[in-house]
Parts: sequence; structure tokens; C-alpha cells
Amino acid sequence: MDFILQPWAWYIGGPLIAISLLLYFYFGKNFGASKNFDTLCTLAGAGRVSDYFKKDWKDRDFALLFVIGLIIGGFISATYLIPNQSIDLNPKTVQELADLGFSSIGNQYFPDEIFGEEVFFSLKGFFILLVSGVLIGFGTRYAGGCTSGHAITGLSSLQLPSLLAVIGFFIGGIIATWYIIPILF
Repeated sequence: MDFILQPWAWYIGGPLIAISLLLYFYFGKNFGASKNFDTLCTLAGAGRVSDYFKKDWKDRDFALLFVIGLIIGGFISATYLIPNQSIDLNPKTVQELADLGFSSIGNQYFPDEIFGEEVFFSLKGFFILLVSGVLIGFGTRYAGGCTSGHAITGLSSLQLPSLLAVIGFFIGGIIATWYIIPILF
């Protein structure tokens, strides 16, 4: 049981992702989470508003099961497997984040300064989350997929657009980490 309670190393998680991806390819499916938003909008009746959502959601029912599995797995992990686990971060990283005003670094994965309840009910926090959601939604649609779809499926099938998208994701992450987040916080 101790094995399941500890974070898994790359040499365990990586092959598991590869096996999952091979199964997706074998059954003629594509891996990615962003298409599920299309499917959910189709289920909600968005096809009445836009022709883009006039699709047969049953073609993507496997992807909805994937998202349901993510939610259930995340709940089980957060509730039963790693409660109150400290995070092993580089001390320099902890100090730099503390200098930016993050107080709970090393004690939890999601800082209260970004994901705490008081942030959701503040004007600044609500605006940041709203703008972030719009940018992520636009970027996902514009790039033709999400980070997991491009980085896992696209790169493994040697697609040049996915390589360019992943490079763009990393550049965007670096810009956000070094310039945007310090300005906001």
C-alpha cells in the first residue's frame, strides 16, 4: 500500500502514459481534454446557437469517460492518498515565491493567494480568473487543441503543428512565470 501512497517516478508514469496512448491509437482515438468542452457544449444544446456544435456527441463519449475518470481520480487522490503532504521544492524557489507574497509554498499544490476562497470573491481574483479562462479557451481553440493533446498525442505522432504549439506553450509559461505573475502579485 505504501507504493500507491507515494508520488510515482517518471519511469512509472511515463510508460503508463505511453501504454494509454498506444491504446488510444489502436482504437483510432485521439487523446486530449479540450474536445470534451465541445462535447459538453453539444450536450447542453449549443448546436441551436452555433453550427460548430452541431455534432454527434456519441462519437466522443470515450473522452467524457476520461474526464469523469480524471475527476474521480483527483478526488480520491486529494482526499485519501496525499492529505497534508508537504511538497519538496528547491529552497531558492520557495524563497523567491515567498518574496512575491506566496505564504503557503511547500505546504500545498495550489497557493491560497491564487486559489483560495477569498480570491474567488474579490474583484481582482475574479477578473484574473475570468481573463485567464478566456485566454485559455481562445488559445486552445486557436491552437487546435490543449497542452495534453498536443504534447502527448501530437508529438508522439510527429506532427509539426503540435511541436510548434508545445514550444508556444513553454514560451507562454516562461513569460507568465517571470513577468506577468510578479506584476499581478
